[in-house]
Parts: sequence; structure tokens; C-alpha cells
Amino acid sequence: MAFGGLEQGGDSGPMADINTTPLVDVMLVLLIIFMITAPLLTHAVRIDMPEASSSPNREAPETVSLALDADGRLYWNDEQIEGASLPALLALAAARLPQPELHLRADRETRYQTLAEVMSMAQRAGIRQIGFVTVPTVDANGTASPPTARTLSAGD
Repeated sequence: MAFGGLEQGGDSGPMADINTTPLVDVMLVLLIIFMITAPLLTHAVRIDMPEASSSPNREAPETVSLALDADGRLYWNDEQIEGASLPALLALAAARLPQPELHLRADRETRYQTLAEVMSMAQRAGIRQIGFVTVPTVDANGTASPPTARTLSAGD
């Protein structure tokens, strides 16, 4: 009688490994069953939502136009102003309620540094919305596209 020795016979005894093939088959069948039945088990909860009694008051804000030409001259609502008076005008506009939107129109040849300084003054004055106004472009047929304004808020 040999306990734990190597036997040379054809019968080596019972197999000690677990056969996982039936386990995988059962798990795949369960997965398919859950995938089919899960969408059918959703329960919709009925909620009666309240209806709004009035529409929101969304008025277009007043606008202030500030133009810069190629020579660095400034125009406040189409009236030429001195550069030294711009911070005071911006502060007055920022103090008004509701605060107007500042529309900037800059000549194509305006230096970027000048435009950046004006925008910095507007920010320091407390202007929260600045819009860039462009001139309509004319295509080959002579039709002009409408002018556009891109508005930036203080968080942009």
C-alpha cells in the first residue's frame, strides 16, 4: 500500500480540478436573462408638474456704442471723446441699472494693444457685457450680410 508515492499504473485516481465550463454556461444564461428582463422592469413615476403662470421678463439691455478708429480716436455713442474721459464714462455706464451692454466697434487697422487697453478699462470700471460689432461684408453679387455682434460676459 503506497500513500503518496508515484504510481506507474493507468488509473491515477479521482480528478481534483474543478470543471468551470458548466459554471460559465449558467452565468452566461443568467446574464442574458437579466439583460432581456431589466428594461421591462422600469417603473415610470407619474409627476404632475406645475405650470408657469407668466413668461419671464426678458428685456433687451440698453447698449452703449464705443468706436475706435485706426488713428486711436474714440467715439462714445458716435460722439468723439478724449481718451482721458473714457474711464469716467465707463464708470457711469457701469453704475446704471440695468447695466447697458458695451458694443465695441474697432477699425480693421486699430492696434490690438489699443483695443486691449480699452477692454481692460471697461473691465476695471465694472462693465459685465462687452459686444464686438462687425461691419457687414459684401459678396460678389453685391448683397451684404447683416452686421453681427459677439457678446462676452464677465465670466467668458
